Amino acid sequence: MKHRKYLETAGLGWNAIKASPLRTVLTSLIISFGIMALVGILSATDALKQTLETNFTSLGANTLTVRSSQGGFFVGGAEYRENPKITYRQAEAFKKRMDYPGAITSITYIAGGTAKLAYENIATNPNNMVTAVDENYLITGGFELSEGRNFTSDDVFSGRNYTILGNETKKTLFGDAPATGKMIKIQGKPYMVVGVLAEKGNSGMFSGDRGAWVTLTYARSNFTAGVPNYVISTMAPNAQLLNAVEGHATALMRSVRKLSPKERDNFSIVRSDSVAKSLIENLSMVTKVAFIIGIITLLGASIALMNIMLVSVTERTREIGTRKAIGATKRSITQQFLTEAIIITQLGGWTGILFGIAIGNVVAQQIGGHFFIPWIWIIVAFIMSVGVGLLAGWYPAKKAADLDPVEALRYE
Repeated sequence: MKHRKYLETAGLGWNAIKASPLRTVLTSLIISFGIMALVGILSATDALKQTLETNFTSLGANTLTVRSSQGGFFVGGAEYRENPKITYRQAEAFKKRMDYPGAITSITYIAGGTAKLAYENIATNPNNMVTAVDENYLITGGFELSEGRNFTSDDVFSGRNYTILGNETKKTLFGDAPATGKMIKIQGKPYMVVGVLAEKGNSGMFSGDRGAWVTLTYARSNFTAGVPNYVISTMAPNAQLLNAVEGHATALMRSVRKLSPKERDNFSIVRSDSVAKSLIENLSMVTKVAFIIGIITLLGASIALMNIMLVSVTERTREIGTRKAIGATKRSITQQFLTEAIIITQLGGWTGILFGIAIGNVVAQQIGGHFFIPWIWIIVAFIMSVGVGLLAGWYPAKKAADLDPVEALRYE
């Protein structure tokens, strides 16, 4: 019986909404803009967070990198001192002495930043980076091969003129044909292709699709421009042991650099997840701002809805008086107006949710994200729209329920 009465009340509310379509559409649009802004921005930021976490995981989530921090300065009175570069001997000593169980260490340096690669009569633009690496680099860097093999320790020790190509560079030189076993030229010198990296995709920041990787020992003999600044990467057995490996690496690097206990570190250790965490924290600030903007917009929408509902109460005074005269209770009148308010907010809310998801994912895909449906924020938006309906409809509903039926019938 109660269920039937509620359906009748809802039906009366829906008929009243249909009687004023323009007013309903305008009110719903105000609410939908607030919900759309909220869901849209949060869809984009959540999709971007997910993409960042995926991209950084593919780079080696358990890896920390030891650098000289060249360009960073220490302050000692008025004296500024630049960190010394990490030499080959220091890097090799670190790798040999890094005995943490299960840890894998690699050594690398940038051999050339503007190299031109050629195969027969096809050549790339001179914008390929040549990286000198050892046999562990692809493991610590989170790379995968789509063709061929990785360097072996014997390849590196013997200084063989082998190369591994980035996916984009391989396609430029060979198209869809296999590249493994072919001889190419890098800066005029011959190299045999032994592998091709799997496509990383364009994340907007980190890409391993363009360039060439050569054996460390061979690069030291054939790329002699300047003094190399070596970079060391160490991959922990798992993420839980990353802190322990970081402490071990710090102590070892201080020993390799022959620093006294009083001297400060003249190197830096960067965790692979530190940049991702920093970016995600900044995105969290965007999420908070978006939530505040959505709340403010919905507050404005609730005020507009309340005013419209009050106007509706005034216009329907005689109707309310008639309903009361034939036996309608205060409760039924209150339910009718609250139902009208909730239906209007739900129309606007779900319109805003659908447009918000669409806009958010379009923006996310433009900046390198993937399609994402923010179920949590959809639930939040639904609850908020219901809350707006109750907040905005309560006072007009109470005012309508408190009308004196005799006075209401006399209203012109």
